[in-house]
Amino acid sequence: MKKGKLVATSLGPGDAGLITRKAWAVMQSDAMWCYPVRRKGGKSHALGIAERTGLDMPDDALELVFPMTHDTEVLARAWARAADKVVPVLQSGRDVAFLVEGDASTFSTFTYLARYVQSLDADIEVETIAGVPSFNAAAASTSFPLAETDDTVAIVPAGYGLDELEKLLPHFDTLVLLKVKPLLDSVIDWLAAHDLLTDAVFVEKAGAPEERMIRDVVSLKGEKVNYLSLMLVRNPNRERGEMIRGCKKKDA
Repeated sequence: MKKGKLVATSLGPGDAGLITRKAWAVMQSDAMWCYPVRRKGGKSHALGIAERTGLDMPDDALELVFPMTHDTEVLARAWARAADKVVPVLQSGRDVAFLVEGDASTFSTFTYLARYVQSLDADIEVETIAGVPSFNAAAASTSFPLAETDDTVAIVPAGYGLDELEKLLPHFDTLVLLKVKPLLDSVIDWLAAHDLLTDAVFVEKAGAPEERMIRDVVSLKGEKVNYLSLMLVRNPNRERGEMIRGCKKKDA
């Protein structure tokens, strides 16, 4: 019997209109829907995007619990449990559509699930459908140019810390700071120290109906923001040296 395919069904950041035709086709197929939650019975941002399409959630849709923790052992057990639930469906010959917010290749739980699934059955095929990442949607809704001509862009979780941001700043024209919630006040102070407050924009739940955009980022100090928050920062003072046809000129 031919085995089913595990499909990373990227849905974009929140706007159902950003779902690709390919992902839409998978959602309307016989594939079993699987969606991530942080706790059993909890809300799923990915499922919410799918429901905003007007499609009814299939009766046999399966939630997979991936707790919010940095404990690698806890996460490994969660991925293993999820794989144990998904593999029998795939081995029966049915495809599984794992609903992913944003893009499945960008900071997604799907990568770990796929590895565990294939560790249990190496013959199971995995397909990834590209989606719109949250930072692209945020840039579009705020008319923020991520890159122009020879610009460089760094995409980094803000949780890496201010020391890492300090190292990146001299080398990039744009910083995309994901998951800024835990360090928001510190990031704002860091921006102020580098005179970048007017070059930054904060976006919460990009693309979703609850999307919020704040250009006066200082006004966010002390505020509790949503986990799905990011900040786009332009670095107008970066020195790059002389550029020729898109390449940095080499010293003689």
